[in-house]
Formats: sequence, structure tokens, C-alpha cells
Amino acid sequence: MAKVLGVGGIFFFCEDPKALSSWYQTHLGLPIDPSYGGCALQASDMPENGYTVWAPFTQGSDYFKPSKKDFMMNLVVDDLAAALEQVKQGGAELIGEPESHDYGDFGWFMDPAGNKIELWQPKS
Repeated sequence: MAKVLGVGGIFFFCEDPKALSSWYQTHLGLPIDPSYGGCALQASDMPENGYTVWAPFTQGSDYFKPSKKDFMMNLVVDDLAAALEQVKQGGAELIGEPESHDYGDFGWFMDPAGNKIELWQPKS
């Protein structure tokens, strides 16, 4: 049987892809490739305890709020506090308070396109 081995990409619509790509490059260091406006993140760049989660949510869940979108991205970061400060300085609205769990620390913000983004710093 063939099986899924990982997430191969996150693709979504937005009104100004070039501006949003530039924002993520400036405020979270995504290595944007100007030939297509996205980036390739290598598995080898993930922290040792990092992994990708695939999880459907019940329709109407509050977890993505205040976004009106029906998806939320989770991005792994190496320094949650610094990343949250960077996006705040870039005009993002921070959502709630950061949380710490056995498997890592989390924080949330709304990006310029109205997407709720979850940042995760795995425990080392």
C-alpha cells in the first residue's frame, strides 16, 4: 500500500502574493524564491524534535479564530519569543498568549492577508 510520508506544501489564495511573500521573508526569514514567490523548506532544517502534523478540525471550531479562513498554518521556529516580536514589529496582530506544552511552545498571530498563523518551537 502506498502511504503519505509528509506534507509537500501549503498552497493558498491571497490578494497580493508578492507582498505577502515579501512580508514573510522580512519578518520570519522565509527564503523566498523570486521565480515563483514561494520557498522550499528542507526536512533537514527542522529541529531534531520537529515534525509535521496533519489534523482535520470539526467545522465551526474556534481554534482558527479570529481568522475567517477555513485553514491555519503552523510554522516551526527556532525562537518563539523573537519570532512573535518580529511579526508584531511587522504589523501583525498577536492572538492570545503564548502557551507551553510538553512538546513545545506556541504563539499565534494574524498575517497581513487575514490568516491565523500558529508558531511552534519544539522542545529540544
